[in-house]
Amino acid sequence: MNVMNAVKNRKLMVLLGPVLGLVMFAATVKMASSLMKSEYRDAYRAPAATVDQTPRVAGQADEAAAALKQAQDKPYKEAEYRTFPLVGSRVAIWMVAQLHLLFAAFVLAVPIFAFIVEAIGYKTGDLRYDRLAHEFTKLLSVSFSLTATFGAALTFMLIILYPKFTNYLMSVFSPTFLPYVLLFFAEAFFLYTYYYGWGKFHPLVHLGLGLGLNVVGTGIMLIANSWLTFMMSPKGVSSSGALLSLTDAIYNYTWMPINVHRVIANVAFGGSVAAAYAAFKFLHATTDEERAHYDWMGYIGNMVAISAFLPLPFAGYWLAKEIYAYSQTLGLTMMGGAFSWLFIIQAILIGNLFLGANYYLWLGMGRVEGAQPFQRFVKYLLAAIVLCFMVWATPRSIIATVSEIRAMGGSAHPVLGFLGVMSAKNTAVNILILTTFMSFLLYRRTGKVATVAWAKAGHAAQLTIFAVVAIFVIFLGVYGYFVEATVRIKLSVPQVLSVLLAMVSITAIDVFLFRAPRKTASFGRIRWTRSRPLLASRRRWCR
Repeated sequence: MNVMNAVKNRKLMVLLGPVLGLVMFAATVKMASSLMKSEYRDAYRAPAATVDQTPRVAGQADEAAAALKQAQDKPYKEAEYRTFPLVGSRVAIWMVAQLHLLFAAFVLAVPIFAFIVEAIGYKTGDLRYDRLAHEFTKLLSVSFSLTATFGAALTFMLIILYPKFTNYLMSVFSPTFLPYVLLFFAEAFFLYTYYYGWGKFHPLVHLGLGLGLNVVGTGIMLIANSWLTFMMSPKGVSSSGALLSLTDAIYNYTWMPINVHRVIANVAFGGSVAAAYAAFKFLHATTDEERAHYDWMGYIGNMVAISAFLPLPFAGYWLAKEIYAYSQTLGLTMMGGAFSWLFIIQAILIGNLFLGANYYLWLGMGRVEGAQPFQRFVKYLLAAIVLCFMVWATPRSIIATVSEIRAMGGSAHPVLGFLGVMSAKNTAVNILILTTFMSFLLYRRTGKVATVAWAKAGHAAQLTIFAVVAIFVIFLGVYGYFVEATVRIKLSVPQVLSVLLAMVSITAIDVFLFRAPRKTASFGRIRWTRSRPLLASRRRWCR
């Protein structure tokens, strides 16, 4: 048994011996190959002719000098535009410019308002007017500082965000900067002297200071308007932008229309702010005397605002006409293109202004004894205002889905689309102005009885003028649908002129009619702090 096992082991050894030898040989070859790969070799060196013999420190200095030379040789490239974070540059400029404009309008409007009121007080001897003018002048110092602050912020933002444009504008209007700065210091002198000198100078000297303040402020506005309107309707420069005439650059196509528009708008804005201030003080008054004073103050402010608000649309017509005359593309882009939605919002705001002005006039009739005969016309005036407001706010095309557009046969409504064109809108706004003027006229004559011999003929003449002009305006509006666009645009001029002529002629007749009106103890007496609600007369309307 042991012999057999020994024979088997010997056979196994004979078989495994060659296999083990092959494995050992393969391991030896692998080990030798690995050792050969990791054998030390000298590093490769370039030929002596190509080797840079410069020391390391000198090489680094040369590289720094080369980089500096490249930086010094970099050409200057002026930045044309920079972005403002989050809202963008245009919105940022608009926000600051709008804040500056609001306070600037207040600083320009309040001196006009205060000067007129103080002059009335000096003429009539009524101290209430002097107190009213002084109370509003108190707000000027803070407003003046804020106006200057926002103006400086606007200047810096223009330089930073629009450097190339601002640089060009400064190169064109650089001769106007020194007069602007001098007028600014003169305005500060007149403003603080006018306010702190109240009651310390002779009334005529103080009125002279107020007049100087208004003249200087208007001069500042005229210079700033030249910069503004040049951006919209440039003139006096070559096709490449080189200045040819500074006078033409200032007196460009839209400079004078916007001057007139801003002066009238500032007066309306100042009167409105004065009325709002009076309303706030009225609500916080603790005595009947204070409430009566602030009620009267609100009445004066609203009368000034409405008196300026009535002719304001005519200045806007003139400005729009000059814009279209300069560039129809510009006018269409503003009113019917990318900015048309702003005009829709503006239409809503203007309509609310007209409605609010009329509502105040109607409520104000409740202060006067004997106003009931005039209040019966309020419902007809209200119906006309609402109808005109609806036409004025109707857009030409409306936002609709594909199915709605297919159902209408286009983006314009088959019926309301006709009210979206300018023929309808011009007619509506002119009738709106006439209606508001009629409310103003009724409010003005509330509590008064004409005593002239031709009173009936005068009233008949006023009513005839009003009816003829209203029919003429409506006729031109309807006629505009049957003529070409070029003719339709020109029809707005006679509409505006006819309404303006009616307002002037009716006012002239009214002044002579009520030059010496008759008043009694009860009829025509004004009770401040009392405004009778319109609903109180509803039963009388329905009779």
